[in-house]
Amino acid sequence: MAIFDLHHPWLFVFGVLGNIISVFVFLAPVPAFRRICKEKSTMGFQSLPYVVALFSSMLWMYYAFIKKNAILLVSINSFGCIVESIYISIFILYASKQARRQTVKLLVGLIGVLYTLIFLVTLFPLNGALRVQVVGWICVTVAVLVFAAPLSIVFQVVRTKSVEFMPFTLSFFLTLSAIMWFGYGLLLKDMCIALPNVLGFFLGMIQMLLYAMYRNVKPTSDLEKKVPEHVITMVTVGNSEQIHPVKSEDMINKLDDVAADQPSDEENNVSPPALVANDHDGGVLAKVNVPQPLETPVLVVCAA
Repeated sequence: MAIFDLHHPWLFVFGVLGNIISVFVFLAPVPAFRRICKEKSTMGFQSLPYVVALFSSMLWMYYAFIKKNAILLVSINSFGCIVESIYISIFILYASKQARRQTVKLLVGLIGVLYTLIFLVTLFPLNGALRVQVVGWICVTVAVLVFAAPLSIVFQVVRTKSVEFMPFTLSFFLTLSAIMWFGYGLLLKDMCIALPNVLGFFLGMIQMLLYAMYRNVKPTSDLEKKVPEHVITMVTVGNSEQIHPVKSEDMINKLDDVAADQPSDEENNVSPPALVANDHDGGVLAKVNVPQPLETPVLVVCAA
């Protein structure tokens, strides 16, 4: 095939590098799904990014097959379809009934209906170069929408001045992936592959720039700002039924003292326990469960 033609060595190089980098991008959510398996719960995660990623990979595979000279595009998106299918299967296995129904509806809507419709409409009425062109621009449209999705995270970073939900490593690999697939599409003289990755490159650069700007900024979280508003100001003394108000500041100080005495979570490798503050007479001031921060899964789609 043309992809292995020795007269196109750089095409092969960009395609192979694009495959390698995209593999790391596809595998980025693995830690989140390992935690889902460990906790046997989806913990509020959503399946939409992974269903969209599967839909996108299937479209690019279809495009690569009818184009007939983009085997490296077939290989990475085949890998993407397998990985995203595993993610979705794990999600369905541990999701609540409502989340499971929503995921099934998404699969039926995007894969069962929309993908099948695109396949049938372009396969039979169209042929040759026209079919390739139509499918290619459908892929471009989907890719632009997929690349535009992380803009919400960019706005969140600017608003909160926190890069907690925008890891630098992922942004870096997404940018590299966009560069490789842009070069691959350019050398292949295929604008349907090259154009979406221009947007992907600029979005990746914006993310890395924001990370450099806010990586050392530690703003007060919304939870910390709202603590005084949610402090319990009633206390039960001993075992009596009398209830007395206490000062919020005193209770917060007691909770801080108790928290300082708690063993490190990393040393014990256990979930943080509930903190209990007592008054001098043995009465319980408050019991606070300390939540663990959730890892937010990211939208992972082949840059091609």
